[in-house]
Amino acid sequence: MRRSDDGYVTAEAALVLPTLTLFGAALLWGLMAVSAQIQCVDAARAGARAAARSDPPPVAVAAARAAAPAGARIVVARAGDLVRVRVEARSAGPGPLAVELAGEAVALAEETVG
Repeated sequence: MRRSDDGYVTAEAALVLPTLTLFGAALLWGLMAVSAQIQCVDAARAGARAAARSDPPPVAVAAARAAAPAGARIVVARAGDLVRVRVEARSAGPGPLAVELAGEAVALAEETVG
């Protein structure tokens, strides 16, 4: 007597498809978080460059905001010869998956160079 394997493929697919969907969603969320982190770092660098050129603080904030993720908080501070720009944003995701991201850049003010 031979046993039939009918139905095993359906049962295996029923177990594997939700797992693959969850894995794909987690991968997509991770890529979005990494992208937002890179945007925070780039925005902080752009703001620090603008502030180091002795642009007014609103111009430095505008330069950082142009490269920052939506809804980011931007802080420009000067301590002596150094200009510090910090960009903070929340990554996309539901509830506890929305993590806080930040990027910071420091630049030497141009009037002190040379």
